Amino acid sequence: MELMEDEEAVMSELMRQLEDEGLSPEEQMVLLNETLNKVLNSAAVQTDSGALTRAKTRFYHSGVLSHCVRVLSLSPSRLRGNWASAATLAHLTSSSCVGAEPGRRSEAFHRLFLPSVVDVLLSLAGQLVSRSEAPPLLRTVMDAVGWLLSAHPHLTAQVLSSAHYEQIQMSDDVTVSLLCIQMWIQTCTVNRDFLSQLSDESALLLLNDAVAQLALSSDAAVGGASIKLMLLMANRMGLRLRSLLFNFKGLDSLLEKDWRGRGFEQEVDQLIAVIQQEETASRQSEASSERVRAACVIQAAWRSVLTRRRVKSLSRAVSALQRRYRARRRRLQQQEAAQQWEEQLRYQVCVRRQQARRRLHQKQRELLQLLPADQVRPYLEECERRAAVVIQSAWRSFRDRRRYGDALRDAARRQRAARTLQRAGRRLLEKRPAAQAPPPTPLLIGQEGLTESRRAELKQQVEEYIQTHRSTRVSVEACAALHEEVQQLLQAELQGGAQRRREEQQVEALLAQTHTHLELLRDAPPLSVVTAMQAESFLSQSASIAARGRDAHIAALQASRLPWWRTLGDTNTGAESGHLPELEAELGGLFIGGLALDGVKL
Repeated sequence: MELMEDEEAVMSELMRQLEDEGLSPEEQMVLLNETLNKVLNSAAVQTDSGALTRAKTRFYHSGVLSHCVRVLSLSPSRLRGNWASAATLAHLTSSSCVGAEPGRRSEAFHRLFLPSVVDVLLSLAGQLVSRSEAPPLLRTVMDAVGWLLSAHPHLTAQVLSSAHYEQIQMSDDVTVSLLCIQMWIQTCTVNRDFLSQLSDESALLLLNDAVAQLALSSDAAVGGASIKLMLLMANRMGLRLRSLLFNFKGLDSLLEKDWRGRGFEQEVDQLIAVIQQEETASRQSEASSERVRAACVIQAAWRSVLTRRRVKSLSRAVSALQRRYRARRRRLQQQEAAQQWEEQLRYQVCVRRQQARRRLHQKQRELLQLLPADQVRPYLEECERRAAVVIQSAWRSFRDRRRYGDALRDAARRQRAARTLQRAGRRLLEKRPAAQAPPPTPLLIGQEGLTESRRAELKQQVEEYIQTHRSTRVSVEACAALHEEVQQLLQAELQGGAQRRREEQQVEALLAQTHTHLELLRDAPPLSVVTAMQAESFLSQSASIAARGRDAHIAALQASRLPWWRTLGDTNTGAESGHLPELEAELGGLFIGGLALDGVKL
């Protein structure tokens, strides 16, 4: 805790001093170098392994690293030749960036801050190339760049495509070229996964730099470093390098002519073997592709032969195909026509049912207008009762049919289960050996196994049972009297049932006749269009019924001539009200509330 507080105090004091506008860039670099070096050394000697990481993270969050980048990005005129301090600050900045944990600002750290650090370091290296004191300071800066690349391989594409790095490569100094190649070798050595994490484009650019050094430079150190870098790439990348080496034709001959006898023949032989292996693999792939093309030509010729054979028999196939197509199309048209006819028929049936329902409702409304006011409610209640009876009967029939179907299914299920059990039992009995079957039980006395003593014992047991359980005697006369009484009761029951059935049949016939007459009266035409023949069909054969109908008709006519307000609340209006109880008594309690209406139609 004390160390952390000391570091916080040091950084706060550092930021306070850096904000002072009176400090020159040289003084800022010296202050930054001293503070960064002091904090990093003190964190490195701590026993806590996370102390160094926390220190680097505080550098980033406090803005110290950003201030370092701003100082290094100053123009050479403002640095005033203090290149040693600038190189030291670049090294400390790169070390602080490696291992820092930005936390929630991770995306900004990797996408914005690290590219700016790389660009500043390469710019500083490009400025050091033209200086006389360049070699040791340039090595420090390039080591800083390599250290940063080993921890963050995604920055490789930016380095290889940077204008400052191209300026460094264009230098004629052998030392500069050697430092560039050694930087990549160091980066690949420190991070073994560096090359595997590179994209194909970045790996091609790196390989292009190494081949360019072999082609342009004649220095043995530069050539040896380039060859070492290419061998390292071949070992780490494996098959990925084969596709990249196809872009460099004649590389093996260049190595054979220019780099033999330079003191690293073993490395040259290894690289030539890798290149020739790639060329052999490419020639084999070309040969295999040639065989594939030949196989394709053969297959195409054979398919053409088969196609010509099919074309000869195409006329018959086409005629058969057309015939099947026409038959299928005709069948589909017929199905569509039948479906349309059925739909039209269903539509017409629905329309006619709706029209009939409307006519029925209209006729019912007209009939209700002709009824007296005191009979409208009883008539509607009777209609509701009949509708309820119809609905209940339909529901009971549906329920009974469902129960009957369930019973049939249960019975069928039981039969199948019984057949399954019987079949299994028969199979078991068939498989059972005859020796295991139980012996039959002896039934006769003379069979073997029943002795005389056993037979005498059984006979004594039978006699004792008969003596103990003697049955009560019943006389023949009592049985005959009981039989005669049962026959009389059965005959009376049968005669009474026949009499009840005859009465029920008479009642049903009378009800059917009455309902038929009511239906005829409801469907009768108006008096304005009725004919004599139609009127005679409604005349009753009974004189008493005709007289009562005539009286009811006259009473209905008189009631219809009265104002509507005279009929409200008057339950004794008209002549039919006095005759209703008598008619109901004569007809056996039938509902004749519509008699006055029928009389009007007559």
